[in-house]
Amino acid sequence: MGDTKRDLGRRILVLNGPNLNLLGRREPDQYGHSTLKEIEDDLRAYAASRSAEIRFVQSNHEGELIDVIHKAIGWADAIIVNAAGLTHSSVGLRDAIIAAAIPTVEVHLSNIYRREEFRHRSLIADVVIGQIAGFGAFSYLLGLEAALHLLDKKGS
Repeated sequence: MGDTKRDLGRRILVLNGPNLNLLGRREPDQYGHSTLKEIEDDLRAYAASRSAEIRFVQSNHEGELIDVIHKAIGWADAIIVNAAGLTHSSVGLRDAIIAAAIPTVEVHLSNIYRREEFRHRSLIADVVIGQIAGFGAFSYLLGLEAALHLLDKKGS
């Protein structure tokens, strides 16, 4: 009986910003050794086990990320976003998240508050449901679990 509710409204967009296509080789001491494809494969498998549909987009271009958020309106029930460097600089991305009105979870591989001062400020933190940072690739799984929890709670 509860499965019907769980199957409805569980489409999740995972959005990745600049330079995340280089995961696994880019500063592995900071970001770990997992590639973006490995992270996506893990999330895809977990989402399938929880009867959720998931789509992935990575771009090094701010405008493309904004366009993807716009196109997610009417499809995505939740967004998981690692805006990477745009976290600290993109008012446009922030505005797109607000305009889309899709529950969004912010994730970061590293703990942005233990890094350079300019990384301590997220321009999207106050317009997302919550933020997960510092757990490496596991941050994405935690973000997916948080998004699914929110959707399940909303659907009950």
